[in-house]
Amino acid sequence: MVSKDSNSSELNDGDSVQIIKDLKVKRTSSALKRGTIYKNIRLTNKDEEIECGKGKSTIVLKTCFLKKV
Repeated sequence: MVSKDSNSSELNDGDSVQIIKDLKVKRTSSALKRGTIYKNIRLTNKDEEIECGKGKSTIVLKTCFLKKV
């Protein structure tokens, strides 16, 4: 199972990724802004999703909206 970002670069645990498009967060009025960088990502069982977080919150993002930094 290989996870790839929007530029077809292979993603690994601990990589840093950047959001390439503004994304709305379900059930909230907030959004994730383009250019936000998440460090120390974790791969999930699905190859098109990763887990990342800042502070105490953890979110799952689709790899098609990310690029490796």
